[in-house]
Amino acid sequence: MFNARVLKEEDYLELVSWWTWWRFPSPLQELLPNNGTCRIMLSKEGINISAGFIYHTNSKMCWIEFVVSNPDYRESDRKEALLALINELGEIAKSQGYKVAYTNLKNASLINHFSDCQYVKGSVQTIEIVKIL
Repeated sequence: MFNARVLKEEDYLELVSWWTWWRFPSPLQELLPNNGTCRIMLSKEGINISAGFIYHTNSKMCWIEFVVSNPDYRESDRKEALLALINELGEIAKSQGYKVAYTNLKNASLINHFSDCQYVKGSVQTIEIVKIL
Protein backbone atom coordinates (compact mmCIF):
# COMPACT_ATOMS: atom_id res chain seq x y z
CA MET A 1 0.00 0.00 0.00
CA PHE A 2 2.75 2.47 0.96
CA ASN A 3 6.19 2.68 -0.61
CA ALA A 4 9.29 3.29 1.49
CA ARG A 5 12.55 4.64 0.12
CA VAL A 6 15.77 6.00 1.51
CA LEU A 7 15.70 9.75 1.96
CA LYS A 8 17.72 11.86 -0.47
CA GLU A 9 19.44 15.16 0.25
CA GLU A 10 17.03 16.90 -2.13
CA ASP A 11 14.08 15.84 0.11
CA TYR A 12 15.27 18.28 2.76
CA LEU A 13 13.45 21.37 1.43
CA GLU A 14 10.16 19.48 1.28
CA LEU A 15 10.66 18.32 4.87
CA VAL A 16 11.43 21.89 5.96
CA SER A 17 8.09 23.01 4.52
CA TRP A 18 6.32 20.25 6.47
CA TRP A 19 8.11 21.09 9.74
CA THR A 20 7.32 24.78 9.20
CA TRP A 21 3.63 24.04 8.63
CA TRP A 22 3.54 22.00 11.87
CA ARG A 23 5.28 24.91 13.67
CA PHE A 24 8.28 22.75 14.46
CA PRO A 25 11.75 24.27 14.17
CA SER A 26 13.50 22.65 11.23
CA PRO A 27 16.79 20.99 12.12
CA LEU A 28 19.72 22.09 10.02
CA GLN A 29 20.46 19.53 7.34
CA GLU A 30 23.97 19.04 8.70
CA LEU A 31 22.45 17.99 12.05
CA LEU A 32 20.43 15.19 10.47
CA PRO A 33 22.04 11.75 10.26
CA ASN A 34 24.10 11.37 7.08
CA ASN A 35 23.16 14.90 6.03
CA GLY A 36 19.47 13.99 5.92
CA THR A 37 19.74 10.68 4.09
CA CYS A 38 19.66 8.26 7.01
CA ARG A 39 16.26 6.67 6.76
CA ILE A 40 12.98 6.75 5.00
CA MET A 41 10.30 8.61 3.15
CA LEU A 42 6.91 6.92 2.89
CA SER A 43 4.79 7.64 -0.17
CA LYS A 44 1.69 6.46 -1.96
CA GLU A 45 0.95 6.86 -5.65
CA GLY A 46 3.87 9.27 -6.02
CA ILE A 47 2.84 11.52 -3.13
CA ASN A 48 5.29 11.82 -0.25
CA ILE A 49 3.40 11.30 3.01
CA SER A 50 5.82 11.07 5.93
CA ALA A 51 9.47 10.75 6.84
CA GLY A 52 11.67 9.96 9.81
CA PHE A 53 15.31 9.52 10.77
CA ILE A 54 17.41 7.07 12.73
CA TYR A 55 20.47 8.31 14.59
CA HIS A 56 22.87 5.40 14.97
CA THR A 57 24.97 4.89 18.08
CA ASN A 58 27.76 2.56 19.13
CA SER A 59 25.43 0.99 21.70
CA LYS A 60 22.32 -1.16 21.32
CA MET A 61 20.10 1.95 21.48
CA CYS A 62 19.26 4.19 18.53
CA TRP A 63 17.40 7.47 18.36
CA ILE A 64 14.36 7.86 16.09
CA GLU A 65 13.70 11.52 15.50
CA PHE A 66 12.16 14.31 13.44
CA VAL A 67 9.19 12.23 12.28
CA VAL A 68 7.04 14.51 10.17
CA SER A 69 4.08 14.21 7.82
CA ASN A 70 2.87 16.02 4.74
CA PRO A 71 0.20 18.47 5.96
CA ASP A 72 -1.46 18.45 2.53
CA TYR A 73 -2.03 14.69 2.59
CA ARG A 74 -5.54 14.35 4.01
CA GLU A 75 -6.56 10.90 2.82
CA SER A 76 -8.34 8.49 5.16
CA ASP A 77 -5.17 6.40 5.52
CA ARG A 78 -3.09 9.28 6.92
CA LYS A 79 -2.86 7.75 10.40
CA GLU A 80 -2.09 4.33 8.92
CA ALA A 81 0.78 5.90 6.97
CA LEU A 82 2.30 7.39 10.12
CA LEU A 83 1.96 4.10 11.97
CA ALA A 84 3.58 2.30 9.03
CA LEU A 85 6.47 4.78 9.08
CA ILE A 86 7.03 4.40 12.83
CA ASN A 87 6.90 0.61 12.58
CA GLU A 88 9.24 0.57 9.56
CA LEU A 89 11.80 2.74 11.38
CA GLY A 90 11.63 0.31 14.31
CA GLU A 91 12.05 -2.72 12.05
CA ILE A 92 15.05 -1.15 10.34
CA ALA A 93 16.62 -0.43 13.73
CA LYS A 94 15.93 -3.97 14.94
CA SER A 95 17.41 -5.48 11.78
CA GLN A 96 20.59 -3.50 12.46
CA GLY A 97 20.96 -5.01 15.92
CA TYR A 98 19.44 -2.30 18.09
CA LYS A 99 17.55 -3.45 21.19
CA VAL A 100 15.98 -0.10 22.14
CA ALA A 101 14.66 2.78 20.05
CA TYR A 102 14.44 6.13 21.82
CA THR A 103 12.53 9.22 20.75
CA ASN A 104 11.71 12.60 22.22
CA LEU A 105 8.22 13.95 21.49
CA LYS A 106 6.01 16.90 22.34
CA ASN A 107 3.11 16.63 19.88
CA ALA A 108 0.22 14.76 21.55
CA SER A 109 -0.93 13.11 18.33
CA LEU A 110 2.56 11.85 17.55
CA ILE A 111 2.92 10.57 21.12
CA ASN A 112 -0.29 8.59 20.62
CA HIS A 113 0.95 7.20 17.30
CA PHE A 114 4.19 5.99 18.89
CA SER A 115 2.17 4.51 21.77
CA ASP A 116 0.01 2.67 19.23
CA CYS A 117 3.26 1.11 17.96
CA GLN A 118 4.13 -0.27 21.43
CA TYR A 119 6.45 2.54 22.51
CA VAL A 120 6.10 3.23 26.23
CA LYS A 121 6.46 6.54 28.00
CA GLY A 122 9.65 6.93 29.97
CA SER A 123 10.26 10.22 31.70
CA VAL A 124 7.58 12.88 31.57
CA GLN A 125 7.90 16.61 32.23
CA THR A 126 11.59 16.59 31.41
CA ILE A 127 13.47 19.50 29.91
CA GLU A 128 15.74 19.32 26.90
CA ILE A 129 19.07 20.98 27.51
CA VAL A 130 21.19 21.77 24.47
CA LYS A 131 24.51 23.53 23.98
CA ILE A 132 25.54 24.89 20.60
CA LEU A 133 29.22 24.05 20.19
